[in-house]
Amino acid sequence: MSTDTMRAVRLHEHGGPEVLRYDEVPMPEPGPGEVLVRVSAVGVNPPDWYVRGGLTSMPGTESTLSLPAILGTDVSGVVEAVAEDVDAFAVGDEVFGLLRFPSFNGSAYAEYVAARASDLALKPAGIDHVHAAGAPMAGLTAWQYLIELGHDHPSPFQEARHRPAPLDAGTTVLVNGAAGGVGHFALQLAKWKGAQVIAVASGAHESFLRELGADRFIDYTTSRPEELVHDIDVVLDTVGGPHSRRFLHTLKRGGSQFPVFPGDFDEEETAKLGVTVSITQVRSNGAQLAELGRLLDAGTVRVAIDSTFPLADARAAHERAARGHIQGKIVLTVA
Repeated sequence: MSTDTMRAVRLHEHGGPEVLRYDEVPMPEPGPGEVLVRVSAVGVNPPDWYVRGGLTSMPGTESTLSLPAILGTDVSGVVEAVAEDVDAFAVGDEVFGLLRFPSFNGSAYAEYVAARASDLALKPAGIDHVHAAGAPMAGLTAWQYLIELGHDHPSPFQEARHRPAPLDAGTTVLVNGAAGGVGHFALQLAKWKGAQVIAVASGAHESFLRELGADRFIDYTTSRPEELVHDIDVVLDTVGGPHSRRFLHTLKRGGSQFPVFPGDFDEEETAKLGVTVSITQVRSNGAQLAELGRLLDAGTVRVAIDSTFPLADARAAHERAARGHIQGKIVLTVA
């Protein structure tokens, strides 16, 4: 293989995991404000399989996808080259980041990627590339919902700007889907702020979530959370869908529900209950990732890895995702 080319996983057509192809492609070159990263690991996220299945743009953005396309947004690796106008990073720096999201131009499923310097942060020295690659999208989603939005972009889902609720020792947070990527970060960030956390997941994840700090666990396969808990301050629902509104009845008046995926809500019902429903869209943010990185380095927050697959076996990683019940993150490794 020529030194001017590399290996990458590309999408030539939409469909199931079988459409992912391990191709030889041209090596990218960093443009202004960018660095070239030699990729060590790649995080696998829901938008990856949404794009594979036919999604071509995120809400509120113009379509940015043209086939063939290299999937992926989450990387950890080593800086190989820097543009002349970049002084935040140097060749040899270990970095991680969420690339160009919410566009679909991340191109992370590859041996090398050109990344905006503003999307990157130094990789925490205390964790390896696999764990670092599992952090960006899921960690920043939890951060921007619960801690700080960090940008002024209008929400594609609502007129009002999303505002995280204050979290402290007097706050109770319920996390639905707590064992997944966003959920396990949300649980830990809420605990970091001192909140009491109720974790909702299937029973197989109970010991894992209690180890992360959950104060109470509810197995949704045997119990209905809305019948067991009340007077909650914040519900972060990482599952969404038509059943998300049932969690409104767990909230106290003045409480907030944050559905990570759009659900089916009724304005009259929320007004009658005196609660707020707010949704936002995660965006790349190197500065916030650096803050999260300090928590990862200190061990205050950790990344759980469900499974790893070589980059060439991205199809198997997507098949694993399709089976569900993921505990933490799925990561691709790059030799």
